[in-house]
Amino acid sequence: MVVPRGTLALLALGLALQIGAKAISPPPQANAEDLPPAPSMAALRLASFGDPVALAKTLMLYLQAFDYQSGSKVPYRDLDYGRLEAWLARILELDPQSQYPLLAASRLYAEVPVEAKQRSMLEFVYRQFLLDPNRRWPWLAHATAIAKHRLKDLPLALRYAQAIQRYAVADSVPLWAKQMEIFILEDMNELETARMIVGGYILSGSVKDPAELKFLDERLKQLEARTAGKKLR
Repeated sequence: MVVPRGTLALLALGLALQIGAKAISPPPQANAEDLPPAPSMAALRLASFGDPVALAKTLMLYLQAFDYQSGSKVPYRDLDYGRLEAWLARILELDPQSQYPLLAASRLYAEVPVEAKQRSMLEFVYRQFLLDPNRRWPWLAHATAIAKHRLKDLPLALRYAQAIQRYAVADSVPLWAKQMEIFILEDMNELETARMIVGGYILSGSVKDPAELKFLDERLKQLEARTAGKKLR
């Protein structure tokens, strides 16, 4: 079959016009506010077909990929954080055992260079921690570090650290996580309170490891020396 030269010319012209239009058209724009509202739990459970864990994983992939829309990248800091938190909460409701939504919340979305959004996401992590402290403490520990080192907000960091000490009581929770409160109190120059807490750990008998007991004893002596020095000034 022979294609007429005129037809080939028209095809070539059409292709050239298409390529030219693509080249001069502006790059696709993605708007962070286009993140849709999170569906209701009733709708999500219906859509899960009896497998909410699989749906939760799919939604998490969708959410993390949302900054790539039509080939354009939307910075996380531009996302609607109210809607973002609602999506994360729904995912955790579908799969309460999953750690990934809180990992993303504390290590990704909470580290954007927008203080209001940082604080909003830290509070989200705190609320979710309270629902399952013995499993979710690592993310509140990271939130504590952000509050202390990034936001320079020691009272907020202390609030989170105290929550870990008070509610994360399982034996699997490491001593360093429970002791974050002590270090923050020292930073706030609340030496007497820190000393009392360390002494309480030692007297409670809850710390069994000899190395940890030695560390606490040395810490107590340091605090006692600093407290005495403070009183002499």
